[in-house]
Amino acid sequence: MSRRRGGHHGGAWKVAYADFVTAMMALFLVLWLTSQDQKIRDAVERAFNHPFSSPTEHSTGIIPNDNIQAVRSGDERSAFASKVELEILRRLNDDLLQSLQASDGIAKSSVALELTPDGLRISVFDRAQRAIFEPNSPTLTRYGQWVLTTLAWHISRYSSFLIEVEGHTDKSRVPKESPDDWDLTATRANTARRLLLDQGVKSTQIRRVAGYADTMPLADLEPYDEANRRVTVMLKVSHTKFF
Repeated sequence: MSRRRGGHHGGAWKVAYADFVTAMMALFLVLWLTSQDQKIRDAVERAFNHPFSSPTEHSTGIIPNDNIQAVRSGDERSAFASKVELEILRRLNDDLLQSLQASDGIAKSSVALELTPDGLRISVFDRAQRAIFEPNSPTLTRYGQWVLTTLAWHISRYSSFLIEVEGHTDKSRVPKESPDDWDLTATRANTARRLLLDQGVKSTQIRRVAGYADTMPLADLEPYDEANRRVTVMLKVSHTKFF
């Protein structure tokens, strides 16, 4: 009888240990959650209450944005893939920000990153004091080569995204000589495309290369503002349709 009782009590410590580990994990999760900001706590609460909905009230995936509406699709796998892609794009955005901040030679005014409902838009500005291209030319300056190469190296690490490259310019106060703005912006966009390919981006990722001349100035800027002189690289999530 004593052996049976000994064997019974000998297994009790395993149950107690399992309860202890479970309690420690619960404590860790509670401590982690209480250290997060209110948005993350709200998202966790929403995830438990509605496990199949968007984790934030104003986003598709994990990027907060009031302009983003949740994907409502019959294909749940497609919606899940979009959320995963948005998470990857946020990681790429963070990597690019760190890389640009760590570089003393790349001016903050040269590059802008914007997470949108469609993906990540990277704008490179051709400013007079920090020119990306030679004047009225599709030829990159040494500075422009460096900036675009730095960006392209990061982009090449993510081969699942489709890419659109656009060229834009400001409205000129003085008539320009050949090439005109349409040819110039299209050729500059194509120059950026070739550099992306040289840095390892797959040719199958490129879906559109276009020049828009001065027809698409940035919001809240005068058409003559030099900030409109830019090349943009758009990495798009899979739920976006291409035409």
